[in-house]
Amino acid sequence: MKLLVRVIEARNIPAMDPNGFSDPYVKLSLGKQKFKSKVVKKCLNPSWCEEFAFKVDDLKEELIISVLDEDKYFNDDFVGQIKFPVSQVFDANDKSLGTAWYTLQPKHKKGKNKDCGQILLTISFSQGNTLADLQSVGDHGSLSKKLSDVVSESPSLSSNGPLRSSSPLRSEEAASSKEEKPHAQTFAGRIAQIFNKNGDAVSTTNSKAPDVTVPPETASTAASENAQEEQSTLGNFQELLKSIEAREQPSEVPNLSGVVVDQLYAIAPHELNLFLFSPDSAFFKSLVDIQGSTELRVGPWKLENGGENLKRVVSFIKAASRLVKALKTTEEQTYLKADGKSFSLLSIVSTPDAPYGSTFKVEVLYSITPGPELPSGEQSSRLVVSWRMNFLQSTMMKGMIENGARQGIKESFDQYANLLSQNLKPVDAKDLGSEKEQILASIEVENQSDWKLAFQYFANFTVISTIFIGLYVFVHVLLAMPSTLQGLEFVGLDLPDSIGELIVCGVLVLQGKRVLELISRFMRARVQKGSDHGIKAQGDGWLLTVALIEGNNLAAVDTSGFSDPYVVFTCNGKTRTSSIKFQKSSPKWNEIFEFDAMDDPPSVLDVEVFDFDGPFSEATSLGHAEINFVKTNISDLSDVMVPLQGKLAQACQSKLHLRVFLNNTKGSNVVKDYLSKMEKEVGKKIKVRSPQTNSAFQKLFGLPPEEFLINDFACHLKRKMPLQGRLFLSARIIGFHSDLFGHKTKFFLLWEDIEDIQVESPTLASMGSPNVIMTLKPGRGFDARHGAKTQDEEGRLKFHFHSFVSFNVAHRTFMALWKARALSPEQKAQIVEAEAEAKNLQMAEEDSIGSDFQAADDDSEGKSLQSEEGGSFVSMEDINMSIVYSSVLSVPTEFFMELFSGGELDRKVMERVGCLNYSYSPWEESDKPDVHQRQLYYKFDKCISRYRGEVTSTQQRSRLSDKNDWLVEEVMTLHGVPLGDYFNLRLGYQVENIPSRSTRCSVQVQLGIAWLKYSRHQKRITKNIISNLQERLLVMCSGVEKEYLSKSDPLVI
Repeated sequence: MKLLVRVIEARNIPAMDPNGFSDPYVKLSLGKQKFKSKVVKKCLNPSWCEEFAFKVDDLKEELIISVLDEDKYFNDDFVGQIKFPVSQVFDANDKSLGTAWYTLQPKHKKGKNKDCGQILLTISFSQGNTLADLQSVGDHGSLSKKLSDVVSESPSLSSNGPLRSSSPLRSEEAASSKEEKPHAQTFAGRIAQIFNKNGDAVSTTNSKAPDVTVPPETASTAASENAQEEQSTLGNFQELLKSIEAREQPSEVPNLSGVVVDQLYAIAPHELNLFLFSPDSAFFKSLVDIQGSTELRVGPWKLENGGENLKRVVSFIKAASRLVKALKTTEEQTYLKADGKSFSLLSIVSTPDAPYGSTFKVEVLYSITPGPELPSGEQSSRLVVSWRMNFLQSTMMKGMIENGARQGIKESFDQYANLLSQNLKPVDAKDLGSEKEQILASIEVENQSDWKLAFQYFANFTVISTIFIGLYVFVHVLLAMPSTLQGLEFVGLDLPDSIGELIVCGVLVLQGKRVLELISRFMRARVQKGSDHGIKAQGDGWLLTVALIEGNNLAAVDTSGFSDPYVVFTCNGKTRTSSIKFQKSSPKWNEIFEFDAMDDPPSVLDVEVFDFDGPFSEATSLGHAEINFVKTNISDLSDVMVPLQGKLAQACQSKLHLRVFLNNTKGSNVVKDYLSKMEKEVGKKIKVRSPQTNSAFQKLFGLPPEEFLINDFACHLKRKMPLQGRLFLSARIIGFHSDLFGHKTKFFLLWEDIEDIQVESPTLASMGSPNVIMTLKPGRGFDARHGAKTQDEEGRLKFHFHSFVSFNVAHRTFMALWKARALSPEQKAQIVEAEAEAKNLQMAEEDSIGSDFQAADDDSEGKSLQSEEGGSFVSMEDINMSIVYSSVLSVPTEFFMELFSGGELDRKVMERVGCLNYSYSPWEESDKPDVHQRQLYYKFDKCISRYRGEVTSTQQRSRLSDKNDWLVEEVMTLHGVPLGDYFNLRLGYQVENIPSRSTRCSVQVQLGIAWLKYSRHQKRITKNIISNLQERLLVMCSGVEKEYLSKSDPLVI
């Protein structure tokens, strides 16, 4: 007899490790039999889902189930245990305790840790009990009684079993009465031997004995009864499924790592489920025949555990392979989910006769989900078959077993997929693409003539009354006689002669003005064609297609009770505008918009509806919406009603009917291409994560399947108290997750929502690590506000992260991903064009370098000698220096030179102009006499550069011919800004004393740009540099004057 124990999961396990977690596993023992489950790392609510089988020799034995915490270097910690007498299970209804939660008890009653958690178990005896199962039961006093009960209750043994086993039972009862209780366990072994011998003898005797032969009538009756039972079972399969559907379905189905089948089929999900698993299906029998297996036995579907589980058992002899002989294989199939649309079936496969077969079982998960609707209108289903190894015991051959199982499963399910494709029509991904094309092709633009639209637009009281009054006045002019000149009138000027005439003239002018405005609005609106229907997007990458179908209940802002709406779509800086629908509250557009291919998957599509009010008037917003591709599955956007936000839209409950499609045309290489591009920015190799890791990442944050993990870092989130967790980075989001003492914290931010990333120097509060501060744009990221440390007056959230293991790598990765999403597409295109042109120019010049190399070398040598004689470390002959600033300051020359001394004035002024983290080296003598040199480093504030670039520069100062005058030269290099490596800046500060006034000096600044690479944007870059430098110099000089005045004597001032 076998006792089956299924260890499912546990909850509220106490934390046994210093990190606030435990590494729990389960230890089971019955007599000398011992088993051990797998170890779940860092978890307080572990899930095992493992099954163990014990051979029962004595009903007095006790099943002990213990939960322990694995310790790598010391003895494992005891968590709790629970004990079950075997007789308790045997005496229970159906010989099963069912599935229930049990409270774990401490090892000693006086244990300190009274709350040891709970464990979910299923304990039962094997349902297929036979005489061989019961042959080794101990307790001889109750053996015959309980065995006779089992035999009488078992329908499979009721006809033949008692007749053939009564004699042995009586002989054993007589023998057992002479034995004493201390020898019960030894006697159980004798019983087993006798049963084995008698079993063989009975089988041979029965073949010869005529008195036990079943009559033909009885045999035919039994066969008919079996046929009726089988037929009734087939008819009840759908009823059993309906009973499962009526129960509460699990929200999540476990994901298994190895996927062997992932295919769409042109069949409804419930029909595919019946085709694969119904009792009358011939698919499984055909598969077994193809694979060469024999002795197939398919058990009936039965409800177990109080109707909670629908199970059946399938057994067969698997055909022999090159390495393994023919094996008896048993599959226990259980429905995990069946809601009429989706089905999940878990099959636990055991091969005990295989080498090390008792140490493992194979779990196979069949998942059937609804697929997209086919162009023909038929339903489709997606079948995903995945598997994993479940080791019941630890073994040194684990790797070899997994490799062998992986190869065997792959071959088996290749045959499975081929047979299924022969019976069902598979759906190709190209057909889904054609589905999109057919849907879009079915959208027809509503074509209306301009005359019909003009009639609808101008058929209102204002136009009609104006036309009537105009005709009335025109007829009056024809009928009236010319009047005599009066007052200030003269020939050609006829003025109103009364107040009534003046009012009529004013009304006519106002009415005419309104009609002309209506005509102008109509003509300009007809020019604005919104749909790019038929215009295909260009390039390879992520293609976004938006079909604007219609609008419902749009707000009316015109006096006519309608509006003239049009829609603007914005994605990654690109906009698409629809046509204008005149005088409509529920317009129908049926227009299609395609965005050109994008290298990176888009995160957000902004939708805003405006009311057209003339070409020069500010458009009134009727509502807006945001479609987040990160939080929404793409398949759910193929036909969606989007509610609009805003005061007017919410008051009218306005909605837009859209169909959104997002496709990747680059194929499977998109991840590798993106990572290789990021490696250049980060300066470190980035590994491609496995599909299992990406799947877990997507499930953790609820992301769509196209999102992939780039890197993750351990860190602390700084709020009131530091929270230990991990940062996960992908192309579109940065997410944080923490699970500390069972309290989970997780959120994610879009890179586009981050306005600024700053780095604070290490402090005691940040545990000696630099602090990364991410500031969001106003009004963004409020669903993640529980992770923010502060919020400023403008509504910008600030997130603080510190204690990175490798801060430099983490910071470079942050900046590379953020800049990749923060730069507009135009800026990216300009950088790419500049790099391509520079590369082409370099290749064109390589041919002429060889011939001009010697001359260039001699020329450069002469220039370097010239520079050394002049005492300048920069050759100014190749650079066109121009004056960008010249002024006379009310400060002495020596005070102004304190700006370059490295003192308090130097630091104050540089911080005032937006130089952060300003640092410098002391002045040192250079190789040239009377020339000193120093190094500078600082970072631009965002008010100077949105990219917050870094600057390294070298300054040299020397006196001019007049000992009171100075020359300061500077070479400046920019880092972290677009095209910053294309040029260097040369600055020359000439400070001269004014002899007539000792408290004044003349300052003249020259600028030169040394281009290291060619760029087509040189003029624009030069203009931008000069403009920013002039503003910076003006602030610097004003700051020097203010500091001098503040330190001077008031009488001198």
